[in-house]
Amino acid sequence: MSSVGASRGGTWPGGASRSNSPRNRVALRGAEGRSFSVLGAMSVLALLVLFACSGAERQDSGSGTGDEMGGESSGHGKMAYQLTAADTTGLAKAIFAGGCFWCLETAFEGVPGVHAAISGFAGGSEPHPTYEQVSSGSTHHAESVLVTYDPTQIDYDQLLHIFWTNHDPLSANGQFCDRGRQYRPAIFYLDETQHAAAEASVEWARAHLQRKGEIVTEITGVTDFWPAEEYHQDFWKKDPGTYKSYRRGCGRDARLHDLWGDLATGH
Repeated sequence: MSSVGASRGGTWPGGASRSNSPRNRVALRGAEGRSFSVLGAMSVLALLVLFACSGAERQDSGSGTGDEMGGESSGHGKMAYQLTAADTTGLAKAIFAGGCFWCLETAFEGVPGVHAAISGFAGGSEPHPTYEQVSSGSTHHAESVLVTYDPTQIDYDQLLHIFWTNHDPLSANGQFCDRGRQYRPAIFYLDETQHAAAEASVEWARAHLQRKGEIVTEITGVTDFWPAEEYHQDFWKKDPGTYKSYRRGCGRDARLHDLWGDLATGH
């Protein structure tokens, strides 16, 4: 999640979703005795206990609106990542959706001028959405990434170019192997300046795409961003084996190269 200073990661707490999305099926293969291990040395018994203890949803206070863009709780006993002043003070913000937020997050990691890339949810009206709710399609949110950046080092147009070349703009109802509106591609603009830049960037994308088709990426305004649970942040660092297996199995990089050629880069 963080590309400046120490990682704001942590350890995976056993919160794998019970959703039937392709990503969650990949994350559970280790427990089924297939090709790779999930959660390091954690036993299958531990996984079953954790699933059984997920419990009913809690309704806690917290705000994800306006400039705060925070989320204090995400239910099921798992806390959402807490945005801090260090994440936003003196920084500009951008929100993008391009399928799996684990993968879109890494597209912005380490880019000069980018302070943080935070996995979460946007585009829906329901407050405090959980990963389980969004991945099941029971809310109107899309998996998204909040990018905080220094506009003196990188501008919004450059972020748009990174976003375009890291998703499939020809696929409306999902991305790669993840299907459903919760995985739809979108540019969520925060003001009219971003709106104008996003609309203009469609022509850039059309000129650089190597496959013909209608660009269906949504461009829509939002005010709310809800950070996902802590275990999703920097997932590629916390469980690189699962991350790489999911990304490869989903065909993300192969499709991106097909669409964008050398502009596409694997992460």
